[in-house]
Amino acid sequence: MRLFRHYTNLPADARGSIVAIGNFDGVHRGHQAVIGEAVRRAKVAGAPSGVLTFEPHPRRFFRPDTPPFLLTRLRTKARVIRDLGADLLFVFRFNAAMANLSAEDFIDNVLVRGLGVRQVVIGYDFVFGKGRRGNPELLRDRLAAHAIETTIMPPVGAAEPGADSEGDIYSSTGVRDALRAGDPAAAARLLGRPFEIEGHVRRGDMRGRQLGFPTANIWLGDYLRPAFGVYAVRVRFEDMGAIVERKGVANLGMRPTFGGAEPRLEVHLFDHDGDLYGRRLCVELIAFLRPERKFDSLDALKQQIAADAAAARSALSARTPRARFTSDSDPPGLP
Repeated sequence: MRLFRHYTNLPADARGSIVAIGNFDGVHRGHQAVIGEAVRRAKVAGAPSGVLTFEPHPRRFFRPDTPPFLLTRLRTKARVIRDLGADLLFVFRFNAAMANLSAEDFIDNVLVRGLGVRQVVIGYDFVFGKGRRGNPELLRDRLAAHAIETTIMPPVGAAEPGADSEGDIYSSTGVRDALRAGDPAAAARLLGRPFEIEGHVRRGDMRGRQLGFPTANIWLGDYLRPAFGVYAVRVRFEDMGAIVERKGVANLGMRPTFGGAEPRLEVHLFDHDGDLYGRRLCVELIAFLRPERKFDSLDALKQQIAADAAAARSALSARTPRARFTSDSDPPGLP
């Protein structure tokens, strides 16, 4: 998959794609249906398949004071989209110029002249253009004037193939609600894979090492805050060109015993002694074990961590292996 950050002066083989358009935060099963339809149609037509998305999320641009809400950073999003079979990924910066682009100009200048799209696939709730005036019907009618077909995908829910056993509509809101409720299994059903937090390991307070449970510390940044507490986790990272996978236990939250000032993810990896500082980890939240709480003594905390580690090992052994990506390496073109 090739990544492009612009829509002007594209090479000839990056034009003429059948493209899925959306924010795709989470790339949940509903998003996967949209992207999968574009990939399927592209194969039938013998055309490249593409995905068009935006960074940062438009919500962050319009409401910069909104509390953290992201489900996927660009790296994760790009890997999932690549493994859905897309040939091209267009990531356009959502800035003032993009926000002020009218719906008609977006269609005419970005899609028709810029990308030279052959077909477009969108979700039923897709809106775009200045003031969110563009909707699926406007897109379909205006592209039809250029003899370009638009496919509008319906919601995926209880009456649709691929809905989960509880009949939920696949949505980013549903994923966020499940994570805030401390239910990573429900989030995974909607996503089609475990929710993961990806980031570089930074130096913490070294208290975990003093307690006999060294941790890798990841700051959450703009990630959504799942329920604070202790989780059984699976972790991936690259080591000398190979992808290493470990199980572990993690505390996500404020570390109330030590008066933490900002939330972070502290991960203790089982059966691993190496130095992880500076490495980029992908941490999958598998099971919620208990809420975060304050302890009266370090001995009490140490005993609880040992119990948490045992509970995490048990929870992880009871679950089937994750659905693996075809490759955990990053698509080219990411910083």
